[in-house]
Amino acid sequence: MRPNDDWRVAKESILLSSVPDQLLDTILSQTEIRTFGRGTTIFLQGEPAEIVYIVLEGWVKLFRISQNGAEAVVGVFTKGQSFGEAAAFQNDVYPVGAEAVTDCRVMPVSAGLILGLMKPHPELCTAMLASTFRHLHALVAQVEQLKAHTGAQRVAEFLLDLCPVDEGGCAVTLPYDKVLIAGRLGMKPESLSRSFARLKEIGVCVNQNHAAISDVAALRAYVGEDPAMAWSRVH
Repeated sequence: MRPNDDWRVAKESILLSSVPDQLLDTILSQTEIRTFGRGTTIFLQGEPAEIVYIVLEGWVKLFRISQNGAEAVVGVFTKGQSFGEAAAFQNDVYPVGAEAVTDCRVMPVSAGLILGLMKPHPELCTAMLASTFRHLHALVAQVEQLKAHTGAQRVAEFLLDLCPVDEGGCAVTLPYDKVLIAGRLGMKPESLSRSFARLKEIGVCVNQNHAAISDVAALRAYVGEDPAMAWSRVH
């Protein structure tokens, strides 16, 4: 990706999309893009939070380690999405760890830089509030998805997000392993496998890390069904 493309992705991110152009150029001119290989730690749970990250390419997972050592996936982020704001803007520690689940490139943005610009430029405060609202809206939508959809519907919606077309058939590549997909969707790996099997009746065929979808519109209609009806259709 060329530098101009990197800046475009950053400018359209949730974090910076509402920032006035003059301030945006000031912020971006003081960033240095970093590359992480698959499986590389970006930061650890409990580290001082000083940086907000914007994903330019690839996928990053946020996770927590419980007292018994179990890992819980909090979120998975890709191109144009940002993470770390809440902790960094409060000068706190990261409550989660971050790991590259594919080769990825990220743009680290100094929280101190943004906070330092807020006093002389109060319009930046409004922009950060807008960013916070969009993050909250996305979180509410995620909780709604977990509570209001069956497992198979959640998997179908995940596949729809990967589709390059709005109708007809298509093939998509699963961006990361199925264990992580299950964690992202609030499921156990065996439940994910059952959901993939159920979606065969909706025209979805999964083979290793590829999914062939015969009718994108039909899959979207399935996601929008009442959960009771969706459950009965795949039994």
